[in-house]
Amino acid sequence: MPKLSKSKLAGALALSIGLVTAGCGGMPTNTSLYSTKQPVVERTNFTFDVNTDATGLPVGEQSRLVGWFEAMDLRYGDRVTVEDPTNSPAVANAVKDLAGRYGIIVSSVAPTTAGYLQPGQARVVITRSTASVPGCPDWAARSDMNYNNASSPGYGCATNGNLAAMVANPEDLLEGQKGTGETVIATGTKAIDTYREAEPTGAGGLQSAQQGD
Repeated sequence: MPKLSKSKLAGALALSIGLVTAGCGGMPTNTSLYSTKQPVVERTNFTFDVNTDATGLPVGEQSRLVGWFEAMDLRYGDRVTVEDPTNSPAVANAVKDLAGRYGIIVSSVAPTTAGYLQPGQARVVITRSTASVPGCPDWAARSDMNYNNASSPGYGCATNGNLAAMVANPEDLLEGQKGTGETVIATGTKAIDTYREAEPTGAGGLQSAQQGD
């Protein structure tokens, strides 16, 4: 009989410990003010091979390239480069003219891509970046207890998710835009100069109110 009582006591103790530890499971652990859910920028390279000649790109190849630009929905934020083994200025200028119709400036250095070019061919590369926040939404914390006073696992999903969705050029999340110097400063001080040079509102005295008949 005493042995049976001890076994029951041990079972009840194990059950209570299990319930306590189960209640602690799933509590958040990030005790900092920084979100672990940050935007991630991914780059994808799309390639299109064109036939070249001494004049650059034949008319037919230009039409093919324009059709590819339209199919790819070439837009702001895309990076266009040319891989040309001959480094022909005529080919580079032809691609620049076609990409310029979409407001895109052709960059100088092309990324490494798979596959070989045949003689007399050049490769046009579109590098497109996308931003997202992996792991969102995150409802991993299933416990109301928060002994660590930590942030929710989903903390930052809303703000950073909207930022990643709205940014026009995802590359700006990595490097940002470089200023042009004096032009930006001159533009930024216009409002301040207008405020300083404006005549005070009380300089003309008080206005007399006239009551109508």
